[in-house]
Amino acid sequence: PTPILSDAGSGVCMMNSTWRDEQHPSFFRFIASFLSANSYRLSFLPISPDFIFNNGGLSVAFIFETTWDPDKASVVFSRVERLKTQFRLLYVVIGVPTREQNDSFNRLYFKYGVELGRPTFVPVRDPEMGFEKIVKIAHARGVCKRQDAVGMMRSERERAVQGMDVFLGVVTSIPGIDDHDANALVQSIGSIEAISKASKSSILETTDLSVDKAERIVRFFRDPKYYLGPKLD
Repeated sequence: PTPILSDAGSGVCMMNSTWRDEQHPSFFRFIASFLSANSYRLSFLPISPDFIFNNGGLSVAFIFETTWDPDKASVVFSRVERLKTQFRLLYVVIGVPTREQNDSFNRLYFKYGVELGRPTFVPVRDPEMGFEKIVKIAHARGVCKRQDAVGMMRSERERAVQGMDVFLGVVTSIPGIDDHDANALVQSIGSIEAISKASKSSILETTDLSVDKAERIVRFFRDPKYYLGPKLD
């Protein structure tokens, strides 16, 4: 693999030795080559996450499920809950190469009540893409640390949280739409503007909302006067 980080320093990648032993040799060779190309030193340790990157004096932990298996969902989410209390910076990279796996992950994400953004989940199509994202995230956090940009990032996070509160307020004002539905919409469709333009079929295809709820959302944005009456249960 060719380098993707033009200013990568001599960072360190610590890999869980058990995770390493579960990978296909060709994928492990890709990881080793990719780290070398981007000036990272690789070491193997019995750590709790799958990876810990130290770049610019900042440690970032990662859980890396290369292929989503719904039968192991309880184990994965239990591990996430445990590790997020141990690491301030934790990301969860999930391989969802098929539509079925992606739908399964989204459904179980809400079933297990994961708090949005704590930690950040990163869905990817294949393991190679997943590891590239891991390295990019770790490098970006290290650069921010070196540039003393933590304060700026905190301010941006606060604005994002405030924006999410506004989003939830608008979407849940639609009769019959609750927080779960609103979170599903932001995960799959995005902004309020995008939702307002979405068709009933696209809402049904990308979320687990019912036909009735999809129709309510479309009608709300097409004809808001229709919903000036009292909010339904």
